[in-house]
Amino acid sequence: MKTTHYDLIVYGASSFVGQILCQYLAKQFGLNQELRWAIAGRSLSKLEAVRDELQPHLGEQTQQLPILLADAGDQTALTELCQQTRVVVSTVGPYALYGEPLVKACVEQGTDYCDLTGEAQWIKRMVDRYQAQAEQSGARIVHCCGFDSVPSDMGVWFLQQHAIEQYQKPANDIKMRVKAAKGTFSGGTVASIINVMKEALQNPALRKELANPYSICPANHGFTQRQRNQKGAAYDSDFSSWSAPFVMAAINTRVVHRSNALQQNRYGSDFQYDEAMLTGKGMLGRLAAYGVVSALGGFLLTTALKPTRWLLEKYVLPKPGEGPSKEAQLNGYYDIRFLGRLDNGKEIRVKVTGDQDPGYGSTAKMLGQAAASLALDFHNKDEKCDKSGGIWTPASIFDQRYINRLTEYAGLTFQKLD
Repeated sequence: MKTTHYDLIVYGASSFVGQILCQYLAKQFGLNQELRWAIAGRSLSKLEAVRDELQPHLGEQTQQLPILLADAGDQTALTELCQQTRVVVSTVGPYALYGEPLVKACVEQGTDYCDLTGEAQWIKRMVDRYQAQAEQSGARIVHCCGFDSVPSDMGVWFLQQHAIEQYQKPANDIKMRVKAAKGTFSGGTVASIINVMKEALQNPALRKELANPYSICPANHGFTQRQRNQKGAAYDSDFSSWSAPFVMAAINTRVVHRSNALQQNRYGSDFQYDEAMLTGKGMLGRLAAYGVVSALGGFLLTTALKPTRWLLEKYVLPKPGEGPSKEAQLNGYYDIRFLGRLDNGKEIRVKVTGDQDPGYGSTAKMLGQAAASLALDFHNKDEKCDKSGGIWTPASIFDQRYINRLTEYAGLTFQKLD
């Protein structure tokens, strides 16, 4: 058994989300108390600057926060990093470009890992390459622990808990609708989206894979249910509102289906799930829906063409490392609604909210509590832990303890509506 110096190492601490995450961990856990943590990356000067910014939370202890150096492409250094900790949390994306060596090191060393990727094609590669080895080493790899896809995945988990408790069976059809949200994209998110577009344009097989709602499910999942996929503006009578496609649906729906499979088809073999965003009632709602469709279409078109993509990257879109201001993060929010239907016609409605910018302020807190749950709940001899090594989703590995963490310490709410 390896000897660990830390419960948690933040890898990529100087990235945009990494800095927010470190601020959150310092405020929430202090230093060398409940959680022994360190920061890591490739640049000593940048990591020292991140550490100095933690002075308001750590006070005189600030300089005691350990700094570890490891380049994302240095397999030996990453292995040494993983040998020192129970958990690594990574914010270094696009993960399809930079993420695999760290996952490989964690799997080989039996070290738990979580991240905030929303790149379905990369997750599939990690499942194909490392699932069997992670099962053997005991490494628990948990992707998508940010806004992609915790509110969706844990929201469905929460709804199904109530369905089973109230009706002794799960809802076999769930709609998720974004009722309201305020937030902006950072350069890291934009870089990930553009990288997926580049990969898909170069690989016809990948385009087919990305169209498959069960693309990241285990090979023997057996699901055949045809899934809804909203591509245009539509009126949603269940929510009395016009709706438009939700840009994160492509990853969230696939994570939810993998969660179902990893929970032994707990939601049913014919489970149906889709996501969209609500734009309002009447003519204004309809115009807004068509406006969203036009904007998404324009963005996809310009990123698909090399000359316009270059112009966007150089002059319009934020660069990696850039993102919303602290004020914008604090002023952000989201309100997500779920409607679950059982095969007997019964309905359950659930509401999930977050108190900060979804992609950054709230994501950092969700990611921080996922890492803390892995480090503390899963390594506490007094706590139940029946999850072994493998590549998991939030809802397939976490439980009510994570919901409690999110509601008590991360500004989320999970509420069953009457």
